[in-house]
Amino acid sequence: MTDKPKHGLARGLTNYGDADFSLYLRRSFAKSMGYSGEMLARPVIGIADTSSGFNNCHRNVPEQIEAIKRGVLAAGGLPLSFPTVSLGEVFLSPTSMMFRNMMAMDTEEMIRAQPMDAVVLVGGCDKTVPAQLMGAASADVPAIQQIVGPMMPNMFHGERLGACTDCRRFWGLHRAGKVDQAGIDEIEGNLAATAGSCAVMGTASTMASIAEALGMALPGTAAIPAVHADRLRAAEASGRRAVELAKNPIRPSQIITKKSIENAMRVLLAIGGSTNAIVHLTAIAGRVGVKIDLNRLNTLSDTTPVLVDLKPTGQHYMSDLFAAGGLGAVLRELKPLLHLDCMTVTGETMGERLANEPGWVDRSVVRTFDDPYQKEGGLVALFGSLAPNGAILKRSAADPTLFEREGRAVVFTSLDDLAARVDTPDLDIKADDFMVLQNAGPKSGYAMPESGYLPIPQKLARAGLKDMVRISDARMSGTAFGTIVLHVSPEAAIGGPLALVKNGDRIRISVKERRIELLVAEDELARRRAQWKPPVEMPKRGYAKLYMEHVMQAEDGCDFDFLRRA
Repeated sequence: MTDKPKHGLARGLTNYGDADFSLYLRRSFAKSMGYSGEMLARPVIGIADTSSGFNNCHRNVPEQIEAIKRGVLAAGGLPLSFPTVSLGEVFLSPTSMMFRNMMAMDTEEMIRAQPMDAVVLVGGCDKTVPAQLMGAASADVPAIQQIVGPMMPNMFHGERLGACTDCRRFWGLHRAGKVDQAGIDEIEGNLAATAGSCAVMGTASTMASIAEALGMALPGTAAIPAVHADRLRAAEASGRRAVELAKNPIRPSQIITKKSIENAMRVLLAIGGSTNAIVHLTAIAGRVGVKIDLNRLNTLSDTTPVLVDLKPTGQHYMSDLFAAGGLGAVLRELKPLLHLDCMTVTGETMGERLANEPGWVDRSVVRTFDDPYQKEGGLVALFGSLAPNGAILKRSAADPTLFEREGRAVVFTSLDDLAARVDTPDLDIKADDFMVLQNAGPKSGYAMPESGYLPIPQKLARAGLKDMVRISDARMSGTAFGTIVLHVSPEAAIGGPLALVKNGDRIRISVKERRIELLVAEDELARRRAQWKPPVEMPKRGYAKLYMEHVMQAEDGCDFDFLRRA
């Protein structure tokens, strides 16, 4: 038995003390599912199935799996699908972010425990792709990321709508009293009209783009709409390529490297991508022992122009990017800035991939390097006395007139406090104040939800205010917009400086200087620090206890400390 190659069903045998018996029993049980001996001798391609009745984005996963199986069979492999955790962004409480690491663990352990020579990861909703890439990086079995694809926008009253930037726009109008209840009910039924993830450059589309930029997804597949026939052809091609990887392995550790991570950061900045993506990319990088430095992010941002004009920063949708030339059009413009020697899942380097692609581009969607939408990248990290370990601002979605400001802090101590007071008529707040939300970070008990998009207080919204400076240790949906400082670290729940802010304190923000400062004397902060108490108790059991004991801060990707590679 020891001389036989360990591939296919012979990989990772169940231990009964007799390896020959283990394989005999495994093949016997496999034959109970109707497989022939010939089929069971083929390379085994696992297919991670993330379909779920609680995940609208993944409604097309079963159809894609059938196409993947078609490709695997045609190439001489045996496709075996298996379920994993599925994270439907809007169906999880308190937030899908809490369960990203659990899904990553599930994905890793099932890849490692079950006999597969390669795996196709099928996912798309916000935390799914990062979880799958994290798990695949740790398992280090040959893997391909197959994206579910974005929704198509829907025509409504003469304009195109797409979840979820438009949902926020209309909700803001509803809060301001400009759209009545009947109107918002009608809009509700027209925002998300097809299968797929959000139609804009939100977190799902950003992570799809990052998967392709890293080299973990097939070229040209990030932007294909979920309902397009090309999405199924991409699935079939992913299945075929997985069989080739099983025979001639290229492992995630050979693809996800310091250089390819930097390529992905360039793409993130150039597409005006989600702030969430820097947390997720940091977590993925940590699984291969690469540390992302937020100061390096600033350096890259200063030299990476914004080339894509998608919502929430522009007016286009992911389907427009697909029609305009896809992510390849962006990569070709960034070519002088990229590490072209990075290996991709196809077996080609990034340079070889870009040399072989066609050159047509719709310049109304993807600009040239010399004629960008913005000269600097979409994200910037801020540091200072309020955020010693850093904070993130999506400047491509913010109001530049608010970039150099000093303001009075109006503090909300929790999400419950925010909900209770933000729309009260007697709230003491003006347009030039800074809204500050505390205790919404990783260890807050809320698990760092996408609540950093603090609603404009109703009395200001009704007066016509559309943006103001908002600061928190929470995250923000990639579909959101505004002058919003996020991921403040250390977070308030562990006693970071954000926890010490009081109503009336002065805060200064300078995007030019990359600074965010709490203008309070150190002796006063020391007095407040001595009086501070943790806002939440440690959970007593279950995954919540594991999460609270081991989750790291935003600058470390909010991964679990025991899952990162040293």
